[in-house]
Amino acid sequence: MARLGFGVSLLISVMIIVKSVDGQGYGGDTWNSAHATFYGDESGQAADMGGACGYGNWIASNYGSDTAALSTTLYNNGFACGSCFQIQCVDSKFCNVFSPITTVTATNLCPPNWSKDSNAGGWCNPPRTHFDMSKPAFMKIANWVGGIVPVNYRRVPCKREGGLRFSFQGNGYWLLVYVMNVGGSGDIASMSVKGSQSNEWISMSHNWGASYQAFSTLKGQSLSFMITSYTTKQTVIANDVAPSTWTTGVTYQCNKNFH
Repeated sequence: MARLGFGVSLLISVMIIVKSVDGQGYGGDTWNSAHATFYGDESGQAADMGGACGYGNWIASNYGSDTAALSTTLYNNGFACGSCFQIQCVDSKFCNVFSPITTVTATNLCPPNWSKDSNAGGWCNPPRTHFDMSKPAFMKIANWVGGIVPVNYRRVPCKREGGLRFSFQGNGYWLLVYVMNVGGSGDIASMSVKGSQSNEWISMSHNWGASYQAFSTLKGQSLSFMITSYTTKQTVIANDVAPSTWTTGVTYQCNKNFH
């Protein structure tokens, strides 16, 4: 076992079995209309804010500062966490020259503000589709002076370096796992865990954001996970991700990923 930065453990011997399906479900070349604002400053220090997906510090979690909070319509009760979007400023004098396209990862929820009209400050009120981008990401498409700009967006596959990461919380009887650095669709529909003392997969329930939980006695067993993508329905089986000596507060990483 090799110890990585940010409390990450890597099991070199982990095996991944991928079951693929036809069709990726990203929407192809279809662009949709929305609006975008920004938060934080150009330093990107807002990346340590955490957020409704549960990734903690987004830079330490390998997402960088090109991130966005999604309006409720896009957030999809957390099932959009980790997904990637191309965004392009359109039809505004504040758009950057040549209307460049940037790619962001969904890491947070932009909650409704019902005290304001949806067209005058309540930008994330349903049914609006809206991206509240980090300021470094916003500045790649528009002048921040504009505050809010119309954009076109589309889903795209996520390109990640390294393998899937599993951040453990909870205790020996309740395991809460945050799944991070997910490639391909970036999102998760379902997840199961299997201890080394059993041949049965235990279905994990969706807690919030990108986290899944199992109410079972798993302490003292090496753990394997089965994960299914929300968008592509692709399934990954990651064997022996965490050793029998696993503990909470540690992130374990395998050496494979979705593509």
